Amino acid sequence: MPLVAHTDLPTFSRLKDEGEDVLSQKRASQQSIRELHIGLLNIMPDAALEATERQFFRLVGACNQIAQFHVHPFTIAGMERGEVAQAHIDRYYEPFEQIRREGLDALIISGANVTHDHLQDEAFWPPLIEVFDWARLNVTSTLCSCLATHAFIQHYYGVERTRLPAKRWGVFSHKVVDRLHPLVAETNSRFDVPHSRFNEVFQADMEKHGLRVLVASEDAGVHLAVSPDGFRIVFFQGHPEYDDISLLKEYKREVMRFHNGERDDYPPFPEHYFDSACQGLLNHYADEVKAARAGRLPLPAMPEADILPHLDITWRDSAKAVFNNWLGKIYQITNEDRRLPFMDNVDPDNPLGL
Repeated sequence: MPLVAHTDLPTFSRLKDEGEDVLSQKRASQQSIRELHIGLLNIMPDAALEATERQFFRLVGACNQIAQFHVHPFTIAGMERGEVAQAHIDRYYEPFEQIRREGLDALIISGANVTHDHLQDEAFWPPLIEVFDWARLNVTSTLCSCLATHAFIQHYYGVERTRLPAKRWGVFSHKVVDRLHPLVAETNSRFDVPHSRFNEVFQADMEKHGLRVLVASEDAGVHLAVSPDGFRIVFFQGHPEYDDISLLKEYKREVMRFHNGERDDYPPFPEHYFDSACQGLLNHYADEVKAARAGRLPLPAMPEADILPHLDITWRDSAKAVFNNWLGKIYQITNEDRRLPFMDNVDPDNPLGL
């Protein structure tokens, strides 16, 4: 069912140009279809701000539930923004006070970049916890992505994430370890998910606090888990929302950082992402970049046009299935005001096991 372009946010036009089904506010008002209002707390850095909008909007819009999806982007204080990104936020994003006042059926919280070793030292920590506290009591289900997962688990369960020896970066195979849970219905028993992070909350720590692990990888750890009630909080450590070019963009930024002297080593390839042809092209490009850095010359252009035809997206169908299941259960709960069967053995006064 379609997204509703209830504002003039450019993401709606961009998705419509890509062939996504986007209704105008006028057309939506003429349909007798129930609305679902979904918040997107976007705390990604400026370079990924609008791409993150499109990625999550696209997954919501792919849901096949009979509903109109109104997505409400907002952000919080404590994020350093450039002039262009701040202007975008000022024009198109809603204040949290408005979100709090009008309410949501569901909430998505994006990942973020950090500047401190401990999340509680980040400037955005207090306002993020304020959103967590409000959503925990007022939103049917909240989906936390990457850093948001780490922050929620640290705040409510006391488990601080662990720094990895090296960045977990690439596309990894995952296995569904709880095939009876409705969030993974109609998914393959094994599917790929991209990861991009320096830190991890381990499966043993999640399970020790009653979290239910649904999807995990031997190489990349837990991707998908849920709160003890099975639904109120959904945790992603991977990035199923990523486009096929997302890791390429990240790789390109790391190459730029190397050229600018912001990192000493040349960035490794994201794992299981570039095929041998891409790696050959990029190895040759690396020689050019290293020579340019040594000679203090401008950064040579990356041969993206030659790389793009080799990039595969092997995670989109499973991502759509999980989002469809998530929004479908929200639709059932909010429409019928009832608990789902997998919640029957959960204490209604303490669904998160806190």
